Amino acid sequence: MPIITLTSDIGSQDFLVGGIKGQLLQTNPDFNIIDISHDLSPFNYPQAAYVCRNAIKNFPSKTFHLVLVNLFEKRPEHLLLTMHNNQYIGCADNGLITMILEEVPQEIVALPLSKSEQKNTLYCASVFAKAFLQILAGVPLSEVGDSSISIEVKNHLRPLLGNNWIEGQIIFIDNFENVIINITKDEFEEQRRGRSFKIVFKRDEIIDKISETYADVNESEKLALFNSAGYLEIAINKGNAAGLFGLQGYSEKPSTQNQYLQNRLLYQTVRVYFE
Repeated sequence: MPIITLTSDIGSQDFLVGGIKGQLLQTNPDFNIIDISHDLSPFNYPQAAYVCRNAIKNFPSKTFHLVLVNLFEKRPEHLLLTMHNNQYIGCADNGLITMILEEVPQEIVALPLSKSEQKNTLYCASVFAKAFLQILAGVPLSEVGDSSISIEVKNHLRPLLGNNWIEGQIIFIDNFENVIINITKDEFEEQRRGRSFKIVFKRDEIIDKISETYADVNESEKLALFNSAGYLEIAINKGNAAGLFGLQGYSEKPSTQNQYLQNRLLYQTVRVYFE
């Protein structure tokens, strides 16, 4: 059975997630639909990119991934369907696809939206479903939509680098309130070059070693490790790091209050010093 994953910022309070699945199953009752998450923060592209990137790479080849995040940032005239590393990804033309992949997709087409249809989430789901059905019938991706499309590009959120430091942003806070920073193990080690280090957050909280598991420290003690996706994580053994330290996820929402913005960044930023 063809696999479709669903990721969205819709939430689970109303009928929409069920309605989307209904639209997909109307097109093909054999679709095997798997939920990734529907609780992504609205307008938070770095968080959505982190979740999608690290979920997608675990699925079998030629899985269809439907990413319904910030669909209506602007009035849509088309949707995007891409093929990259043998995975199909459908999303809005809002720059998220290049943040997920950290590059431009290998193949991409625009799926036109009818001018006579109301452009809502359920209609968008039905457009993707019909495109998936064409691909399953053997139609090449280049013939499913317009391959001459020029897409919106957004760069994924990268850490800042200095000679003796690397600074990252908190991009995700999980269900245990562990804090994930946009610094990968490879980036950390490349910048470290064998030197000792200290991880600093909230100005005065310091961690100077990397643990392998949460149990490497005593209960209620803080620790740092690289999670299953290879990203730096700050946690508390059997505790909630984000709540205890007042840490917050990165936000792209602008603020007109400079002092408020500076204070907020203090709780969104983690810096590693090397010596």
